[in-house]
Amino acid sequence: MTQDQAILFALFGAVFAGLLWGRWRYDLVAFAALLVGVVAGVVPADDAFSGFGHPAVIVVALVLIVSGGLSRSGVVHFVTHRLMDRTRSAQGHIALLGGLGAALSGFMNNVAALALLMPVDIAVARKAGRAAGATLMPLAFATILGGMITLIGTPPNIIVATIREDELGAPFAMFDFAPVGLAVAAAGMAFVALVGWRLIPVREESATGAHADKRYLAELTVPDGNDCIGRRVRDLYDAAEEADVAIIGLVREGRRRYGTSADTEIAAGDALVIEATPEALEEFRTTLSLAFAERGREERLKAEGEGLTLVEAVVPEGARIAGRSVQAVGLSWRQQTLLLGVSREGRRITERMRQTNLRPGDILLLLAPKERETDVVEWLGVLPLADRGVTVTETSRTWAAVALFAAGVLAASLGLVDLPVALGLVAVAYVLAGVLPLKEVYDHVEWPVIVLLGSLIPLGSALEAVGGTSLVAEGLLALSAGWPVWAVLGALIVVTMTLSDILNNTATAVVAAPVAIEMAQRLGASPDAFLMAVAVGASCAFLTPIGHKNNTLILGPGGYRFGDYWRMGLPLEAIVVVVAVPMIWLVWL
Repeated sequence: MTQDQAILFALFGAVFAGLLWGRWRYDLVAFAALLVGVVAGVVPADDAFSGFGHPAVIVVALVLIVSGGLSRSGVVHFVTHRLMDRTRSAQGHIALLGGLGAALSGFMNNVAALALLMPVDIAVARKAGRAAGATLMPLAFATILGGMITLIGTPPNIIVATIREDELGAPFAMFDFAPVGLAVAAAGMAFVALVGWRLIPVREESATGAHADKRYLAELTVPDGNDCIGRRVRDLYDAAEEADVAIIGLVREGRRRYGTSADTEIAAGDALVIEATPEALEEFRTTLSLAFAERGREERLKAEGEGLTLVEAVVPEGARIAGRSVQAVGLSWRQQTLLLGVSREGRRITERMRQTNLRPGDILLLLAPKERETDVVEWLGVLPLADRGVTVTETSRTWAAVALFAAGVLAASLGLVDLPVALGLVAVAYVLAGVLPLKEVYDHVEWPVIVLLGSLIPLGSALEAVGGTSLVAEGLLALSAGWPVWAVLGALIVVTMTLSDILNNTATAVVAAPVAIEMAQRLGASPDAFLMAVAVGASCAFLTPIGHKNNTLILGPGGYRFGDYWRMGLPLEAIVVVVAVPMIWLVWL
């Protein structure tokens, strides 16, 4: 092993360790590694930022912008509101909504597809008296499966296609992924709808009829002159039981009291720590004339004549609020919005909520000015869980969005223009047609993903240039010596899938695709087959909530825990391997 190879392997090892640790966001980890590589001389300074102009990065950014236009057009809600029926069985609901999610994910970013359909799924579960956790995981897995069908469905496909262009002279076309992707998605959806959803544990806290019954930890203050002053905390237990809330403790002068607070005499300015659903919280507050913790802000809002509304939202990766507290982002004074409660994997957050660093998957209960809740949600970068219905005012724009996108896909599929150019034309057309306002264009780009890709691509190219990918390929081939090609393909899928379960799937694809080409060349097999194996393995992360953003998004709303995913995910990954290997063999070898 040469010195340059050793440095690059150490850098990738540090990147993987940083991603697993999760202390710093993945884009910072990757960008720091790139800079270290430049300083160490293993990445040429002239090529340091070449990754940001790489076709894969451009396509990913444009796909996100076009997905934003499709989302904003309202076509998805237009369809789902006509298909959803609360009388349909859970199995039928999963098959229908999951099938729709898979189809959408083939033509738009699969995270965007889940963000659109998740409120619909929760609303149907609420009306049907069914736990949202019974159907959210199948929906998330369906959107992941559907992303494998086309080139633009998921970032790993885009990365694999552009690496093929760099190494072999031409990228994969729009529907080259369809034969294998369709077969895997169909088999996976059949399992999820018929058997898989039954393997999901349904706990008491999520079994009462969907996310609307999720209980939050919140604080209510005792204003001056309130009837509760002078009474003991235990004297409020009857009113709490009547409203179906639990009084957890008392906050006085910034210090929380638990357990022993029952006999504490209530004073003006004290805050009661309450565990309740949003509806029960409001009933209890109104009954006892209590105030929200930031009482001055609430009163100022009312004095200004603005109504207030409760908003439930989940924190996705990359949100403004992720990794920060509401106090740090200035939610109260910037957006005139209060944080009332936080739900995290069914656990109570005992520290003060406004100083608590929020994580992806957390569910927030916000008190926002009426008519401005959408602006607050967008500013925070969170996803609302309430289905607010269709807001399409001009159907001409809805169908214009569909027509323009279809024209772009058709032009790219027929080879009339390159895919980045086609997507760029669609994005420009969306702005000109009023489908997507110009000021919102860049809001739809996941900049951390762009930085991750732009940083890892030069590192991957450097590793290949110094022979690092050849070393990895030799090691994998040595471990599988004497195996038939189809078995090596299966092993490559399993290794890639395992990495994707614990790392970012885009990072996995960047590293694994060059290794796959090297392995194929040494075996005298088709590189396309091995690249397809990487595309499948990198996309299919079903074992953990950190393997794919869609898994993280449903963590809080579904009431799941870290160990819940493998119950349906492990057999699903086995089915993916069993279906993908013969399909790749049949189509690409």
